[in-house]
Amino acid sequence: MGRTLESKQKIVEELKELLGKSEMALVIDYQGLSIKEMSDLRTRLQENNGICKVTKNTLMNLAIDGNSAWQDLQSLLTGTNAFVLIQGDVGPAVKAVQNFQKDTKKSETKGGLYEGKLLSQDEIKAIANLPSREALMAQIAGALNGLTTKVAVGINEVPSGLARSLKQHADSGKS
Repeated sequence: MGRTLESKQKIVEELKELLGKSEMALVIDYQGLSIKEMSDLRTRLQENNGICKVTKNTLMNLAIDGNSAWQDLQSLLTGTNAFVLIQGDVGPAVKAVQNFQKDTKKSETKGGLYEGKLLSQDEIKAIANLPSREALMAQIAGALNGLTTKVAVGINEVPSGLARSLKQHADSGKS
């Protein structure tokens, strides 16, 4: 009996550690998924900063207890759940879950929590459709590059514009 309690405590500590590193958590109903399908989901997530944990709701509840950032996740802890914990850029991992669900036509996302806020199905879908952090940075860099070019061209125009004005002033004979 003592070992069982120790193993449960170890699982709770591991979950607390994972939650501490995570930006987002999704709760999916994994009922009906085969071991092979769960393995496929884990592989897809691993490639996209995500991890899938199947654990009892009571253990996840213990891991969340006292952590205000994840408190609202408790409302989703019913039934058979797998927990997708995502670190860093959340969009690709959410997209990986949705693609997996589309491919298997099994499991459904019950909900999620991001930055302390419970997410609706629509909000989760919207996150999946966001460009990756790298794509956003490239867009910003491109916009800044364009702006920098315009500023540089504008600055280059100042001396020639000033020179033209001075020449016109000199040509007019006014001092």
